[in-house]
Amino acid sequence: MDAQDVSICDFTGRQLTALLHSMGIPGTPGETTGLLADALGAGGRRSISGRPAWPSDVADDHTPVEFSTAFAAGEAPVVRTIVEPVAAGPSRRANTAEALAALDRLGARVPLDRSRFDSVRDLFLPEHPEHDFTFWYSLVFRPDGAPAVKVYFNPEVQGRKSAGWLVREGLQRTGFGAGFRILRERAVTRPGLDRYSFFALDLVERGRARVKVYVSHHSADVADVTRAASAAVGVDVDRVPDFCLLTGGSTGTFDGRPLISSYTFLDGDVDAPSGYSLYVPIRDYVSDDAEARERVLEVMAKYRLDSEPFDDALRVLTRRPLHEGSGLIAHVSLRMGRPRPGITVYLSSEAYDVAPTRPISLAG
Repeated sequence: MDAQDVSICDFTGRQLTALLHSMGIPGTPGETTGLLADALGAGGRRSISGRPAWPSDVADDHTPVEFSTAFAAGEAPVVRTIVEPVAAGPSRRANTAEALAALDRLGARVPLDRSRFDSVRDLFLPEHPEHDFTFWYSLVFRPDGAPAVKVYFNPEVQGRKSAGWLVREGLQRTGFGAGFRILRERAVTRPGLDRYSFFALDLVERGRARVKVYVSHHSADVADVTRAASAAVGVDVDRVPDFCLLTGGSTGTFDGRPLISSYTFLDGDVDAPSGYSLYVPIRDYVSDDAEARERVLEVMAKYRLDSEPFDDALRVLTRRPLHEGSGLIAHVSLRMGRPRPGITVYLSSEAYDVAPTRPISLAG
């Protein structure tokens, strides 16, 4: 089929269907692509030929879809898809309206608990957003249950100076207000360099729903992110330096895309999060995806995880040799604490473009 006849929804829908099949996750292609189409909105019907109508920050080539595969010892893999809804005539306000309409469409397909969403909606969805990204969705597919939905808000949607207040108020309204202090003391300690990047909610029943706060650490070194990891209860911070070395090739300063911390709050967390993840943007610290794959395999071997599903995911998503580009493997994260420790690998659709190889593969 000619590229001009393929929509972004059809292209990424085929990828998602193949990925779920390779991971042994049941579901009919129609159900899978229907959920994705509902989340993408009108913009999903646009062709993948030419330039994207909206420069989505979900992926480097502005594809409004990114995949991830989450691995844990003794458990089947979980597949996630991050989606930015895009309106037929995209703009900040139009995309926000499209995303809200997507919430209604998704709610007709899967059970959604919108109570926490509604409690913070006025904070993160202002009438005049100051950033192109207002909110995204994540569709979560497991082998043993119905798909789940997660939403990502932008703490800088009312300007960078308001981000801390929005996160603090968001935690307060969702029942975790006491946890803001330790984030401020351990995670956001370098003015202008540590920035709140996402405020996320699971739209599932309250007892198992997470509230997550993400912090981007620009020009950070291992000491910075080790300190940030210590904000979470019961996390083995000694794993942080080794993970940075294995995935980023160094324990020095990461001057490319920032390292990212995420903090998971679950029912019972009183004044600190009980889960922590460190995300390394591996694509900035390797020469190509063949090198990125080797680093992921080293990490999986260290944590005694079966690498075959990861290679299966690469096989069904990529249309090129791994050494001919960089960015298919975008991030790798180490999950520690609650609810389930493990490794997650983020994979690009590359619907629009393939990033070139890089001559330098090490952090500073």
